[in-house]
Amino acid sequence: MNYLIAVLSDRIQAEEAYTILEKGGISLNQLSIVGKGYKNVSDFTFLDRSAQGRKNALRMAYWLIPFGFFGGYTFDAITTIDTFGWAGEPFNHIIGGILGSIGGAMGSFFVGGSGFLENSGDTIPFLNRVKAGKYLLIIEGDESMVNKGKTMLRGFKLESMETYQ
Repeated sequence: MNYLIAVLSDRIQAEEAYTILEKGGISLNQLSIVGKGYKNVSDFTFLDRSAQGRKNALRMAYWLIPFGFFGGYTFDAITTIDTFGWAGEPFNHIIGGILGSIGGAMGSFFVGGSGFLENSGDTIPFLNRVKAGKYLLIIEGDESMVNKGKTMLRGFKLESMETYQ
C-alpha cells in the first residue's frame, strides 16, 4: 500500500483539496483528512509508532514466550542446578521455564515494542504538525493512484507532500 501525505495549514484548505481530489476521481475510501474534527493519527498505524510497537510486541510474544519457557525448562534440566531447593526436582524445572517465559516477554516488549518507548523515524514531523493545528490529507492506494493525487495537488498551496510505502 502506498500513501501520499499532504500537509495543509487549515481546515478550509484541507476541505478544498479533498473536494478537488474527489472530483478528480479518487475514491472516498482512499481519501482521509487527519486533524481536529476529522480522523485521529491513531487510525493510521504507520503514523502512530506506539500502535505499530504494540502490534510487533504481540507478534513476537507469540513466539518468544513459549520459546523462553522451553529454553528455561531445558536449561534447568540439563544443568541440574538446584536453584530452588524447596521446589523439588520437577517444579524446579517448571520455575526455570517460567523465568524463561518472563525473559521472552521482556524480549518481545523491548525489541518488538520499541514504539512503546519512543516515537522515532520520519513520521514525527507529521505528528507535530497535527498537534500544531495543521491538517493532513492522506491518499491510500497503489502507485498510480498516489501519482494521480500528486499531479492533482501540484497547483495547490501545500506546506509539504510526501509519499510512503
